[in-house]
Amino acid sequence: MANSHLLLLLLISSLFSVHHSGAATESESESLLKIQQLLNYPPPLTLVTSKDGHSLCSIEPTPSLTLSCYQGNVTQLHISGGGAAFPPLPRDFSTHSLFSALASAFPTLKVLSLVSLRLWGPLPPSIAGLSSLEILNLTSNYLSGAIPPHISSLVNLQTLILDRNNFTGRLPPSLASLRSLAVLSLNHNLLNGFLPRSLASLQTLRVLSLSHNFLAGEVPDLKSLTNLQFLDLEANYFGPRFPSLRSKNKLVTLVLRNNKFRLGIQTGFRGGFQLQRLDISLNQFVGPFSPSWLSLPSINYLDIAGNKFTGVLSKNMSCNAELAFVNLSSNLLAGDLPTCLKNRGSKSSSVVVLYSGNCLTNVDQKQQQHPSTLCHHEALAVEIPPSGDERRKRLHDIKQVVASKALAGIVGAAAIVALAFMAVKWLYGEQLPVKSPRTRLIRDSASTVNTAKLLSDAKYISETMKLGASVPAYRTFSLEELKEATNDFDDSTLLGEGKHGQMYRGKLTNGTLVAIRGLKMRKRQAPQVYTHHLELISKLRHSHLVSALGHCLEYHPDDSGVGRIFLVFEFVPNGTLRGCISEGPPGRKLTWAQRIVAAIGVAKGIQFLHTGIVPGVKSNNLKITNVLLDHDLHVKISSYNLPLLAENNRGTVGTTVSSPAPKGSIQTRVNHECKNDVYDIGVILLEIILGRPIMFQNEVGVLKDLLQVSLTTDDTARRSIVDPAVHKECSDESLKTMMEICVRCLSDEVADRPSVEDILWNLQFAAQVQDSAKDELFEW
Repeated sequence: MANSHLLLLLLISSLFSVHHSGAATESESESLLKIQQLLNYPPPLTLVTSKDGHSLCSIEPTPSLTLSCYQGNVTQLHISGGGAAFPPLPRDFSTHSLFSALASAFPTLKVLSLVSLRLWGPLPPSIAGLSSLEILNLTSNYLSGAIPPHISSLVNLQTLILDRNNFTGRLPPSLASLRSLAVLSLNHNLLNGFLPRSLASLQTLRVLSLSHNFLAGEVPDLKSLTNLQFLDLEANYFGPRFPSLRSKNKLVTLVLRNNKFRLGIQTGFRGGFQLQRLDISLNQFVGPFSPSWLSLPSINYLDIAGNKFTGVLSKNMSCNAELAFVNLSSNLLAGDLPTCLKNRGSKSSSVVVLYSGNCLTNVDQKQQQHPSTLCHHEALAVEIPPSGDERRKRLHDIKQVVASKALAGIVGAAAIVALAFMAVKWLYGEQLPVKSPRTRLIRDSASTVNTAKLLSDAKYISETMKLGASVPAYRTFSLEELKEATNDFDDSTLLGEGKHGQMYRGKLTNGTLVAIRGLKMRKRQAPQVYTHHLELISKLRHSHLVSALGHCLEYHPDDSGVGRIFLVFEFVPNGTLRGCISEGPPGRKLTWAQRIVAAIGVAKGIQFLHTGIVPGVKSNNLKITNVLLDHDLHVKISSYNLPLLAENNRGTVGTTVSSPAPKGSIQTRVNHECKNDVYDIGVILLEIILGRPIMFQNEVGVLKDLLQVSLTTDDTARRSIVDPAVHKECSDESLKTMMEICVRCLSDEVADRPSVEDILWNLQFAAQVQDSAKDELFEW
């Protein structure tokens, strides 16, 4: 991944050069002072004061501030924050005021970079005043709302980077009017919907990077993007067809990891001469693996793990000598591992070759393989739907056959019905359920998803790969696998039992620890009934959720109905959040800053449940004992309103506080269900602040009133009710912010409770002010 980022930076830097000359006007100095005020006077920007008579262009560049001039005008402004040197923005901060001041001060500005300044709010219309901009970089802020159409008025824009913000909504089609745009990077946001087809008209585009969003659907035809070199669509919901690319493209990096792609790669992909990195892992691709990918002229990184590629490899296949990383894991490949891969992986510690979870021979025993019969049978079960042209031809043929039999009478009509039924089955590759007395796996369309997504830092992903770890995709398990993992569901592996069934701790053959929940179905139904629910469960993948790794269906021997469903989850080993807040030993308790981070994680997990899939998962009965911590104290919500559980219990799982659903529109009821989760977040915040377990519902009202009263008193009185383990280390502003949002979450009136987005903003603000005050010592 580091090479890809380096390439991206080189592409961006090649688009402009820096010029230093001339002098800035006095009004520019005054305007910069106003910008300092809007940013709450960060020390790195105090190089300019109201008494400075020298030119802005004479200021020596620092890591935090760089100004560049050309012919007496400031043309570039780079401000980079991060750390305690940059205080949190004031509560009355306005992005409109900031960009208005920038447009007024620097009308000839060509490059604007405001990175890690904690900017929050929407991108305002006033940005259109920066009409000369060629490069805009607003990475790592808290900007939110839709990307405004006003961006299209920046007709000279060549580079637009809005990575790591909270932008929502769809990509505006008006971006296509930016005829000089070469770099479009919107990674790590909350964008959703389909990509506008108008993107294909951006013929100058060289970098298109949209990873880690919630974008979905087919990727528009990109054949007209003749200059495209870097395409990264990782961790979205694109699919099912492989993107349409030029046969002779200039791509250097192509990353489609963790999407829903399934079809068209064999016919639609022609690796270009320049392609160095190809990552199509963790999708649903089916069909034969192409050995030519190993020997593309410039390839040095190939990852196809977690698909259903088939084929027989041979020892004499050729590889590019520059290959440094190859991951073939978790496919249906058989035969012999190519000698060029086997030798390369064993001779050099810097070269990574992964291939576990296939049916290969002559391989290292550490990378476990399945029996060859499994890959053979799985490959037979994989149906490749016909292409659009072929499907239309088949449909035309079917219509002709049906028409030719239309006058054959009653007997003939029956034959036509049978013929049409068989034709439709042939057309779409559907299989009829067959009775079988044995436990078997459902061949469903559950998404192939990525548990490595839980590792949010690419550095850790890279290190994990170097250690030879293989990230499991969502898949079906056999009952024999689960029995082996739990010693035939021995009582010693039982973690607990509740209304949703029993939970077991297991260890897979590859050493992975898992939690296995067995659900006994109240009704005997065909497996197709549960396919939609399992599809939804497979989509619930987020760094702050305990995610499902797969499932297994157990059938009744008499009627082939589903008797039990086993859901296999990742195992989180470090106990509950309560164990690190109110019940654990003093040495294990979380610091105040860690508690805020944990609360942010809980809120992000709930936000994803509400908005990450359609329909959202609400009324999750959230409890602090259901929030687990991993070895890095990273929080994960372990119990949420899985669609399958709600269906099996004939209703939605209730929230901690039972508020009867209001009558009215569907939207009203949905909002009510969301606010139930908000109340539960408030109860968790209450325990985080007070450091005592809240066991009974009637405690909540009393303790909420205690917080409300303390907000009207002084700092000393407020600290007197806070957990003694942290009351000396929390800043007053951070504590007040946490208390205020907690009280609002616990409001008796559902309409008065904040949104999850509002909670997140306040928690992030509390984290910022705590970070700024972390070196202060409180004496009590």
